[in-house]
Amino acid sequence: MKKTAIVTASLATLALSACQSTQETTSVTKPDSDYLWLEEVQGEAPLNWVETQNKKAFSSLKSNAVYQQSYDANLALLNSNDRIAYASQRGDYLYNFWTDKNNQRGLYRRTTLSEYQKDNPTWETVLDIDALAAKDGMSWVYKGMDCLYPDYNHCLVKLSPGGSDAVVVREFNMATKSFVDDGFKLPEAKSSISWRDENSVFVGTDFGAGSLTDSGYPGVVKIWQRGTPLSSAKQVYKADKTSVSASGFVMRDGKNSLDMIYDGTSFYSRAMYILQGDKQVKLPIPKDASLSAFLNGDIFIQLKSSWTVNGSTFKQGSVIFAPVDDVLKGTANYKTLITPTASLAINSVQATKSTLLVTVLDNVKSKVLRFTNDAGQWKSTPVDIDDKGNISVFNTNESTDDFFLNYTSFLKPSTLYKVSGETGKLTQLKAQKSQFNSDDLVTHQYWATSKDGTKVPYFAIMKKDIELNGKNPTLLYGYGGFEVSLKPSYSALQGKNWLEKGGVYVLSNIRGGGEFGPSWHQAALKKNRHKAYEDFEAIAMDLIDRKITSPDHLGIQGGSNGGLLMGAAFTRRPDLYNAVVCQVPLLDMKRYTKLLAGASWAAEYGDPDNAEMWEYIKTYSPFHNLDAKADYPKVFFTTSTKDDRVHPGHARKMVAKMQDLGHDVYYYENTEGGHAGAADNKQRADMYALIYSYLWQQLK
Repeated sequence: MKKTAIVTASLATLALSACQSTQETTSVTKPDSDYLWLEEVQGEAPLNWVETQNKKAFSSLKSNAVYQQSYDANLALLNSNDRIAYASQRGDYLYNFWTDKNNQRGLYRRTTLSEYQKDNPTWETVLDIDALAAKDGMSWVYKGMDCLYPDYNHCLVKLSPGGSDAVVVREFNMATKSFVDDGFKLPEAKSSISWRDENSVFVGTDFGAGSLTDSGYPGVVKIWQRGTPLSSAKQVYKADKTSVSASGFVMRDGKNSLDMIYDGTSFYSRAMYILQGDKQVKLPIPKDASLSAFLNGDIFIQLKSSWTVNGSTFKQGSVIFAPVDDVLKGTANYKTLITPTASLAINSVQATKSTLLVTVLDNVKSKVLRFTNDAGQWKSTPVDIDDKGNISVFNTNESTDDFFLNYTSFLKPSTLYKVSGETGKLTQLKAQKSQFNSDDLVTHQYWATSKDGTKVPYFAIMKKDIELNGKNPTLLYGYGGFEVSLKPSYSALQGKNWLEKGGVYVLSNIRGGGEFGPSWHQAALKKNRHKAYEDFEAIAMDLIDRKITSPDHLGIQGGSNGGLLMGAAFTRRPDLYNAVVCQVPLLDMKRYTKLLAGASWAAEYGDPDNAEMWEYIKTYSPFHNLDAKADYPKVFFTTSTKDDRVHPGHARKMVAKMQDLGHDVYYYENTEGGHAGAADNKQRADMYALIYSYLWQQLK
């Protein structure tokens, strides 16, 4: 066994030092600047290095019998026609993007509601991405379609070359199912574009010098008229370079529409303006508040901090509302729609024709509250559905009170319902078939105690007859940032590759996430980042104390900000884990603000160019805390050459430095896929086959 000391002590008595390896290894210490060459994303030398690393990982992980079994099962599941074809309702049609064995890059297609309700609906193809990619000689990845209300015939299609965030935009006509030759078009960039009306759009893109923010996103908003060159578009707003991004959009409630400007002054602050002719009228609301909905002339605002206004104080996390005209005048008499509690957090607010649908989390369990206005008073009724899983609401619009609702849990496949706005009755539209055997599995919610005494919840899915002997292969997943809530969900890949075979899966709800509202997130911001890491370690130790697993059999996984969590986890406490899957990660926290979109995350982590802030950040920055003498698990890093959000240089440099210090690791960089790591089902099947091959190799 790798771990020579099995950690079974309580939190108070747990040994704090990592086990030291007795094996002699060659260690070479280099200055951090010696790894900068790996930041040249498409450079010949870095790509040659990537190819060498990939081959090394493949030679080991693909030779494992688990790999081929996993790949075949993954591809079958990803291409299965038993999946629910989720659809967006626009006018008379339901639109769906679909990939399968014969359509690797996907079909954009549509059908009617009556047809959709059938077991095997007939679909009409609108746009074939594989055919378009072949015609254009491009590796297109579909990134979305924005269509103009109310007829939805004028659409803006976003296509990414290889899966990057930067996209090409082309206007598409739904009636003719063809691109508009002289329509709106944008070259590849991280653009922001949305319909203003049939003949004009709000556009932000790379207009040249000074038009982008320090984060690499549009900072200039223009109105672009149909039939005119982009160069003639009229500028209506310019953000400061230090903002994250700026954009324009139209907000509607069915009767009224507002031309809006959004300036993301940081990741968690914003300034919002309403355009009134040539005037920009700023909404006088807190900079960290967000607009949740617009209905019958009222705007609904969710607070991230407590706010005292016009003699009234409103609690952090509350949703409040007032007529937009009064808000603009500064005379608004705000009222409260809903206030959070210690256990209940407001997750989302969506408007229908006359109601509001508020999705909440109560101890990380979903509920949907339907608010109706009765003689000027908002009253709520819960939607009648099981609250032990994850509930999501979609297909809400200004023309009806009907909506769609999806329910899923760790062990129950998704079920899709249509909810009557008049009666509240649920009509089942689709039910996904079980894709793995869950009859002998059970879900538990446990609570661990973090270092500062905070109770932190987590879900654990395992066999009903599990033997608590500390030997169960266990995978602990975490994120803990950006107010993202991790909720129960059904994963066929996880079920087939892990749970069916006796693995335990654990989903952590650590601070930094949004599971208990803004305060849960803010508790791990900037100089409190270590709180998220302490929460994660507390869950790992709780699993060990319960004898569900032990360090020899405990693996961890996370991506993006979760990849940073993984890096911090194994450099802080290498004695706790025997496998680490670190995906599209941030790792060099000294240079993160200088790489791609990194500057936009300074509100989360702090600015490393500030000397005082760096003194704190360097205490956990994984790249800077590597130790030649530490006994690290054999980490598996994955990233993508096409990731233009989190720079692949983070993972590349970490791996190169670890190897120089004498540590053995696995590294896989997909040449496509962007921040998602894979561009099609074959690539996804391959990536997860490599991951599960690695996990079973390390943890069984």
